[in-house]
Amino acid sequence: MSQQRAAAYLRHGQTPFFRLPTAAFHEAGASAYAGADAVLLGVPWDGSVTYRPGARFAPYELRRVSALVQSYHPVHHVDVFRAISVIDGGNVPFPPFHADSVREQIQASVDEVLSAGAVPLVVGGDHSIALPVLRALARRHGPVAVVHVDAHLDTSTSEVWGEPFHHGTPFRNAIDEGLIGRGDLHQVGVRATWGHPEEGAFAAHAGATHYSMDRIDWDGAPAVAAAIKTAVGETPVHVSFDIDAIDPAFAPGTGTPVPGGLSAREAVQLLRGLAGINVVGMDLVEVCPALDHADITLHLGAHLLFEGLALVAMKKGHRHVRQSAGQSVQQSSAGLT
Repeated sequence: MSQQRAAAYLRHGQTPFFRLPTAAFHEAGASAYAGADAVLLGVPWDGSVTYRPGARFAPYELRRVSALVQSYHPVHHVDVFRAISVIDGGNVPFPPFHADSVREQIQASVDEVLSAGAVPLVVGGDHSIALPVLRALARRHGPVAVVHVDAHLDTSTSEVWGEPFHHGTPFRNAIDEGLIGRGDLHQVGVRATWGHPEEGAFAAHAGATHYSMDRIDWDGAPAVAAAIKTAVGETPVHVSFDIDAIDPAFAPGTGTPVPGGLSAREAVQLLRGLAGINVVGMDLVEVCPALDHADITLHLGAHLLFEGLALVAMKKGHRHVRQSAGQSVQQSSAGLT
């Protein structure tokens, strides 16, 4: 399912992600995802933030600016929306007053995408949505590897706020629930201050690897991506991208900005360097349109989602190459007998 032509997009006046077809979910239910390689799902939820809200509006605004992103990837040399079938699955419906129900509905919606054989790209919303996404992924694939790009560790406890499920706790909960394989959490760009000296110990004890901003400076984002790619191998990978990983000079539209982060270019390089990983999911979170300036955070967010879709396209291409190679070996062997 390729992009709609610009004239058709302007004519109907709707705003799906990237000018893509939308799932006829009301008419067809989960079968609306049949044949899709990837499904974009909006999650307009920011009821779990600890500072400034507003990320609930990101799915709507990211759809708007994503219309400017075209289909051909200039580095990977793949026409993403022709190489894979991508649809906009709409937003996850949930009652906005009950966080437990929100998590249940997110997990159920991601389950439906996975049951169709598609890769979910979940657009938040705040980072608490990563936990139900990982629950659905682990149910399908077993414990996954996670590339966690963020200014914060997100391994907090309920000690400060009296709530174990908020946007600062998803990876503590995911580790405790066995959703992430030991040694399979790769945290990039973490630099926020800690509340106490032991705060960084939890992920370290779980075997997480921390790629600091100093390492990005010394080695470069492509080298960090190559190290992660080598480490994860063929393990199913979820990419969890908090926009506050980006320096607020490049992405002011977030509720918890931290100076000294990735540049927009480094963020794109990082995702491009992961091409070929076994990506099974992605989330993009904490984009807060009300705090943005001239849509620069939104434009970056839309391009990061496109890079995630390119990873799905490259994964499909690598799979086809491996399958073709295997068929050639079988054919050669058959010819020798």
